[in-house]
Formats: sequence, structure tokens, C-alpha cells
Amino acid sequence: MKLKWIGALTLAVSMAAAPSVAAESPAEDFKGLSYDYGEIDTDMVASSKLYRFDSGLDFEYPDAVRGLYVTGHSAGGEKFGRLVNLIDQSDLNAMVIDIKDDFGYLTYEPAEDSPLRELEIGQPYIKDPRAMLEQLEEKQIYPIARVVVFKDTALAEKRPELSYTSGGKVWKNGRGEAFVSPFMKEVWDYNVEIAIEAAKMGFKEIQFDYVRFPEGFETRADSLKYSFGDYENSKLDPIQRRVQAVTDFVAYAREQLKPYDVDVSVDIFGYSATLPEAPGIGQNFSKISENVDVISSMIYPSHWTSYFGISKPDLEPYRLVAEYAKVENEKLSALENPPVSRPWLQDFTASWLGSGNYKRYGKAEVEAQIKALNDAGIDEFLLWNAGNSYTEGVDYTP
Repeated sequence: MKLKWIGALTLAVSMAAAPSVAAESPAEDFKGLSYDYGEIDTDMVASSKLYRFDSGLDFEYPDAVRGLYVTGHSAGGEKFGRLVNLIDQSDLNAMVIDIKDDFGYLTYEPAEDSPLRELEIGQPYIKDPRAMLEQLEEKQIYPIARVVVFKDTALAEKRPELSYTSGGKVWKNGRGEAFVSPFMKEVWDYNVEIAIEAAKMGFKEIQFDYVRFPEGFETRADSLKYSFGDYENSKLDPIQRRVQAVTDFVAYAREQLKPYDVDVSVDIFGYSATLPEAPGIGQNFSKISENVDVISSMIYPSHWTSYFGISKPDLEPYRLVAEYAKVENEKLSALENPPVSRPWLQDFTASWLGSGNYKRYGKAEVEAQIKALNDAGIDEFLLWNAGNSYTEGVDYTP
């Protein structure tokens, strides 16, 4: 397969060729994803170390990734040192760090020569991403860049034609969040360019989140205005057209990232593994899994309703995770080349569920989820706490 290269390929005499990103990116319309510099055979690129990009940082893949989520604010603030110490003093070994956040902003300010600079979406949370990554390299903490894809209020407001509109205004959900459309290839390229810059910084994995249509989209698909892009003439039914767009993005992004020697992972709703596909949001667990190196199902007990015969899942973390793992293992075993399973686990208390429906999560509850995964043969996991306040004293390898 061939792809249009972003910028020019420069050949270093000493080691490898480093593809440099160069594009015209007018800030006023977020355009700037130019691919007019010739073609490169990506299979050749992927198989030849000569053409692999080398960030200059050296990270070894751990025995099994055991990581935690880190916001841009935490990564660039005083909390970062405490999180590094937590990992350094435990069996944790990885960080998932926001690079493009839930609002569509970069968590750092791109350099003057970066093609992302003119997009004007940089925020000064992480002052020096390279220094941060060098600190992680010294501690051998595996770095994963989280890139939120289709939930993107910044891009939607700047470019409504890439989003969904109602009454002439950008549609937003009940939380005031706007989305851009998975049907639009310009949105794909926009996010891939951000992922490429993260790979060039030195991140070893790109984790795409919100790789989906808005929740409940099936109830709005006929009332909102939006473009189908290249899918305009698709013969597929509405559900399968959404599934195809989401799956195609994942496959496309992985192909574009091949020269950068990074793994690609996708966050996905846990319930997607229990269905042929999630009809509204366009997530098909098996099809996405076939196109990634790592699949990270979000299986927080608090986020399930009565499921697997468990009336109050938040009260039974071991049982919920164990029952989910059975379903996922069956789905992945049916694939010819299954990805690594690395679920997201709950390290927060879901008090919003109301009295009698939740329990306070601490050491025992986190360990119960990890044990359930291990008992099912799943060795990797990620911990989620939106404020990055993680339980201390947990045995992460029961």
C-alpha cells in the first residue's frame, strides 16, 4: 500500500531516515493536512529499519503494561513527581498521558517549526514534553500518548462542517461537548498528524480515545445535519456505515503511523464486546481489534447497569470483571491475530450511583479487579481516576 507522505523524507547518514512533518496549516480553518510530496510504500517503510523514525529515546516494553492515566495538568504540574514516585515504588510501569484532551486542545504548545503550531490549539500545561519524556526514560516508565479523536469541541466550533449541526448551530450533548464526524477524512488526517508529532516526541504508543460517534447517535442521526464525506454513496445500512467509518479510521491511522515504530491502541466501551456491534456509536469490538496492537476496554464496574446477572455491578468488582473477561477472551480467541488486551479499571468511587448502589473504592476493590483479570489470563491493565489521585499501597501483581 502507498500513502501520500506528510513532508519530505530526509536520509540521515549515520542511522535512519527521519520523516519530517511539513504542511501549510491556516489557523483560521484548521486546514493544513497536505500530502503533495510524493508517495512512499509503507510496507517497505515498516519493514526497513533504515526508514524508521528514531526519537532518540529508548524505552523497553515492560513484562506487562500496568499503567495509570495522567492529565495534561498533572503531567505539567507538581502532581507529576508524585505519580512518578508512585510508579517507581510499586509494580506499576506505564503512564497514559493526555496529548490531545477531551476538549480538542493539545496539552502543550507546539514548537515554532511544528505544523501544529498554526492550528492554535496548544495549551501551556506541559511546558517541556521532551524533558518529561526524558524523565520517564530515566525511570523506564513506558509512555503512552492519549489522543481524543472525535470528541472535539475546539475543532467542531472552528469547523462546523466537520461536525453535526442543529438549527444552524453546532450540536452539543447534555454536558456541552461537541463531536466531529468519523465520516470526514479531513478529521482523520487532523488527528493522525497530532499522533505523528507525539510519536516523534518519543511516545512509544498512541492511544486513540473517543473513536466513535456520540452516545445515542442512532436517535439523532436523522435530525442532525452533517456530511457523509466519502461514505455518501455507501450501500450499507446506517449502522454498518457508522461501523465502517470508525473501523476505517483505525486501520488508516495505524497504517500512517507505521514508519514511526509505535504501537496503536484504542479505548472502547466494554459493552461493545458483548454485542455484534454498538449500533449507535459505530464500535465493533472485533473489527477494531483486528486493526490495533492493543485493545483497551473500559470496564469500570460503576459504568455497567444490571449486566451478567449482577444487579449492582459496582458492589462486585471481582465478579463483574471476571464475567466481562470471559466474553472478551472468547471474542479475541476468534481472531487470527488478536491484539493485547489491556482493560481500563476503576480507581475511583462512583457516589453518583446513590446509596446502596456503590461502594468506596480503595485497595481491596482495585486489587479485586486486577485479580479477576489475572485469573482470566489477562496480565495488562490501566487505572482510571479523572483527578489522578490513585490508591496507595495496592498490590498490582496479585
